[in-house]
Amino acid sequence: MQGIPSGFALTAVYNYLIGQGLSAKSVGSFAAIVGLPWTFQFVWGPLIDKYQYSIIGHRKQWVVLTQLVAMLASLSLLLVHDPVRQISLLGLVFFVHSVFASIQDASVDAIAISVVPVAERGRVNAFMRAGSLLGWAMGGAVLAYLLHHGGFGRAALAQSLALLVFTILTFFIKLERTDQLLPRIGQGRRPVPLGTHPDEENPALGWLFRELWHSMVEKHSLRAFLIIILSYLAASLFGNAYAFHLIHTLRWPDAEVSILQGTWGSLLSFAVLMGGGVLVDRLGAGRLQRWGLVGMAGFLLLFNCLSPFWINKVVSFSGLVMVNIADPLLSIAAMPLLMAYCRPKIEGSQFTTYMALVNLCTVTASYLNGWLLEITTAPIIGLCCGGLLLGLVVALYRSRLAPQLVTAG
Repeated sequence: MQGIPSGFALTAVYNYLIGQGLSAKSVGSFAAIVGLPWTFQFVWGPLIDKYQYSIIGHRKQWVVLTQLVAMLASLSLLLVHDPVRQISLLGLVFFVHSVFASIQDASVDAIAISVVPVAERGRVNAFMRAGSLLGWAMGGAVLAYLLHHGGFGRAALAQSLALLVFTILTFFIKLERTDQLLPRIGQGRRPVPLGTHPDEENPALGWLFRELWHSMVEKHSLRAFLIIILSYLAASLFGNAYAFHLIHTLRWPDAEVSILQGTWGSLLSFAVLMGGGVLVDRLGAGRLQRWGLVGMAGFLLLFNCLSPFWINKVVSFSGLVMVNIADPLLSIAAMPLLMAYCRPKIEGSQFTTYMALVNLCTVTASYLNGWLLEITTAPIIGLCCGGLLLGLVVALYRSRLAPQLVTAG
């Protein structure tokens, strides 16, 4: 449910707008508007943790409600008849959808941290990212095909129907056998676990914010997190610039770029996630993070040095596929690492704050991309991003952060 609208907005529609001749600044602003609500997740985390108790399952009430509203917001896309001329309305509808999708995401992440054993977080995180990736592939490839062959309305309707199906499926999922599908009037609360005070079910907001602040400014977690968000910034910045370069400069059809990203790019990303999810549980998140940063830095530096050969479709297609695996490559190590730093009872607040700041970097990358392409080219942006990643690798070793990351992972 999170992946389908993201793939539709940030791959199919994003590439479509470029193909229709909109400037880099316009499409960059559109992408930033779509992603902006995901930077507010630090607001939702404390609310989700404050009111986490539910007779239908801890935090599940947040998931089901936000999925339902997100589906209704998706239906509002039917008000858009011409995406190019109505780009402001298009951005507004996707913005509203993203608000509720981000709350849903925060709720699911909090549930995952609270129920998944530490030794299995790597593979479970991989499953979660793979599910989102499959949704992204559907939104980017399938809905891009519908967009070009059936019109924007049919693509929007298909997305809304898919979200409705997933909402119904989620409603029937029980986190525990004792959970109910619906709360019953007059029925008492579910028994509180032995040794837990009833007031501890929904902690006080003041306590939540104090614990959140102490956990976020802790020295080792802060250093690790800064490296993670800068790596996401570099990967997102070049990914946006490269897609624009293919369509605007090399004249690739936008539908072809979207379908390739949603098929071959997603298949390889899926394989990276599944293999990486197992490896991170065996090798540790820190070690895998270092390998991933070294690999990405090397690719960006080499590939952008070969930019004169991008006119060769085999070379440019290979680059497109590699760009698509950047997020999975970062996520397989970064997500379990951040989960390890999350404290009990505030895991939802802390993790969603981490995600909000990561999302802020990707939104910033979308906005900066529109401005940078006005004054420079995609290969120059890629070389700078590769240099940044290489600097992060050096920082890992010189600050002696690497052993701490392995321990935390």
